[in-house]
Amino acid sequence: MEDRLRDFIHFLIVEKGLAKNTIISYERDLRSYLNYLKTTELMTDLNEVQRFQIIRFLATLKDQGKSSKTIARHIASLRAFHQFLLRDKAVERDPTVHIESPQRDQSLPKVLSIKEVEKLLDSPKVHDHFGRRDKAMIELLYATGIRVSELIGLNLGDVHLTMGFIRCIGKGNKERIIPIGRTATSALQDYLENGRHLFLKKQKDDALFLNHLGRRLTRQGFWKILKRLTHNAGITKELTPHTLRHSFATHLLENGADLRAVQELLGHSDISTTQIYTHVTKTRLKDVYSQFHPRA
Repeated sequence: MEDRLRDFIHFLIVEKGLAKNTIISYERDLRSYLNYLKTTELMTDLNEVQRFQIIRFLATLKDQGKSSKTIARHIASLRAFHQFLLRDKAVERDPTVHIESPQRDQSLPKVLSIKEVEKLLDSPKVHDHFGRRDKAMIELLYATGIRVSELIGLNLGDVHLTMGFIRCIGKGNKERIIPIGRTATSALQDYLENGRHLFLKKQKDDALFLNHLGRRLTRQGFWKILKRLTHNAGITKELTPHTLRHSFATHLLENGADLRAVQELLGHSDISTTQIYTHVTKTRLKDVYSQFHPRA
């Protein structure tokens, strides 16, 4: 079973070209599944797996308190794995056929108001190279709506300040060109001219954003920075690294941007993913109406 998993992961990397984090997610889900088959169902042959055993595995996930979103992701991983095995003629049937994904909980993304965004963007103090870096990062996140993984993956060659855009590699290694505004351009230029070289040590690194060791900043490192900046800005809402991306999309739509344009900027392959932000704007309109209309 371990060999089959390795073959599948190799297929995802080489033929599908999926993003690193997506592949890690597939592997984590499938390892828990194969471990269940070996330890609970006492199975060593994937050709013997039947539908009822998969249903029992999903039931254990539910018993562990996993959300419907997590269970749906596991089903997608299992389905892709078993379809790969069938195409590769490693098994004779696909036991995931007719297994339906659970109804996913519809949770709207949390967004900041424009005033809250301004507070957050003003929170880095650009007295030193750390402040210049932090200012450039959050200005760029809000200006472009890129994912944190895309932000920390940027290299010097991806930034074109004179033309006013960045080149970004997103999910599935898809490239997109995203314009950046004057404020973000100014913050980036200040960091590049007066801050970045102070992070460099003996080794050279092409990464745009560096940590105190002179190496590429990590997701965990950015998360710590964001929590500190949120605290300094006096924002009590619970923020995640995706909050600025959600706020970017919501504020564009609130100000009349075309949904297709927002889809392109965010790098969504399916417009239904982008449509969640139209629900957010409607919810915010209701909140404003309830707060300010005299007969609400």
